[in-house]
Amino acid sequence: MHNSRYDIGREQLAKIDGDAGEKVIDSLKDICPDLAKYTIEYPFGDIYARPGLDLKSREIATVAALTALGNCQPQLKVHLNAALNVGCSETQIKEIILQMSVYAGFPAALNGMFAFRDVLQERSKTD
Repeated sequence: MHNSRYDIGREQLAKIDGDAGEKVIDSLKDICPDLAKYTIEYPFGDIYARPGLDLKSREIATVAALTALGNCQPQLKVHLNAALNVGCSETQIKEIILQMSVYAGFPAALNGMFAFRDVLQERSKTD
């Protein structure tokens, strides 16, 4: 039996983001539960579940994109955690963010690196 997009998305979300992803979904329940559902179904149920890239490669792309956008700090922090969860090393993530200084500029790279510092500090508190 084939799982629904929602079920597949929940599984992917748990693998990638763990509690952080669940917090994002829970934070939408009182304002727009449909957005929570769509976030599970499309990005995680449809895109992350595709066979063309592994989860580590997908998170590398996501961290690069969110860093380059420069105005997505909460989402960037979730995906920095996710990148660590799926096997990216601290060095790899720093290099991804540093690479974005070339294409997105120093402000975006600085903001990305500061977000990563925050993530590492938070993770060290829970270890």
